[in-house]
Amino acid sequence: MKSVTIVGGGVIGLCTGVRLAQAGHRVCVIDDDSDRSAASWGNAGHIATEQVQPLASPANLRSVAGQLFAFGGPVALPPGQIAHWLPFGMRMAARSTPQQFRAGHAALGALMAQAMPAWQRMIDGIGAADLLRADGHFVLWPDHRTADRARAVWQQTDTGTATFRSLTSQEQARLETLGTPFTDGIRFEGTGSITHLGALAEALEAALLASGGILQRGTARLSPDRRFASVEGSEADITIVTAGARSGSLLRRFGYRVPLIAERGYHIRADGGGWDATLPPVVFESRNMIVTRYSDCVQAASFVEFGAIDAPPDPRKWRRLEQHVAELGLPIRSPYRRWMGRRPTLPDYLPAIGCSRRADGLLYAFGHQHLGLTLAAATAEAMVALVDERDTALDLTPFDLERFA
Repeated sequence: MKSVTIVGGGVIGLCTGVRLAQAGHRVCVIDDDSDRSAASWGNAGHIATEQVQPLASPANLRSVAGQLFAFGGPVALPPGQIAHWLPFGMRMAARSTPQQFRAGHAALGALMAQAMPAWQRMIDGIGAADLLRADGHFVLWPDHRTADRARAVWQQTDTGTATFRSLTSQEQARLETLGTPFTDGIRFEGTGSITHLGALAEALEAALLASGGILQRGTARLSPDRRFASVEGSEADITIVTAGARSGSLLRRFGYRVPLIAERGYHIRADGGGWDATLPPVVFESRNMIVTRYSDCVQAASFVEFGAIDAPPDPRKWRRLEQHVAELGLPIRSPYRRWMGRRPTLPDYLPAIGCSRRADGLLYAFGHQHLGLTLAAATAEAMVALVDERDTALDLTPFDLERFA
């Protein structure tokens, strides 16, 4: 048994804490996000096992210009934040060669294959079966030309353990209750969703405490001794950094220069009374928007905004989401609750998972970009193996931070 301090209580930190406590370790999770404003608790709730190809790819680089927010797309590069996104973009371009993409694709695919089974084990282990839905998701298109082009792209895309098929007549009838016209769509199977992110946070915290763990609210400060990782006031054997977009600054004292950026996403939420409560997430692909029916509300989410972690939100993003909802005629009515969160993203769009070679007792798990919720349970299982000093279920070498040395 080891004593473990986890810095960061988002979904990855909490899942890791629960797994370690259940394995018999003494665990303390330190979290400064008491109002749950982090990306862990504001995302689309989608367990996206179909997204096995890293976004750092030649195809995505070629498409950036046409995807810019100024032209109606989801990608925002604020001029005032150029000092943040330009260096990141150059590093991303360097990591988007065909060879690097193939290597990243293989590494991410192996990790993603464990996502749904790991979530099922996690949910079973905390006794919260009602929080996980394994009924896939829908992708809809507004016209035949868009549908033919998009379907062809999906047919050429590796979707890992997820598969897709055409809509059945029954599914089409269910989707028509949303009141928005669509020409075609597909149903993904093998993906999942969380029914209530706040309830998930509460269930994970309760499971941590029930297993003997400690949840401490406050800001963690790492010891200045570069040879050993520890949190001031703690004498734990192991320190694990799971602090999302703030992980880079925490690791700087150990000599790491982590090229992490805050990739910001936006959502709006409203009363869910007019939305079929049995529908899994629906992606309106031509609008770059995913709509999720949670147990207590409906949420529409979109946008990829690169910038400084503490830059103020851009209200235009919320207004455009509201415009999409209105133009599609969706049964989502104001007043809207607005949110902006910061996804921790590395230039190759692979997470950082591993043991430090620069400080004893230092482990890390962050940088999961859009896949933090998706990969939280699988990452937690890998972290338990690392703490127990046994072989992990997959090769973690591609996720080592030294790749940015």
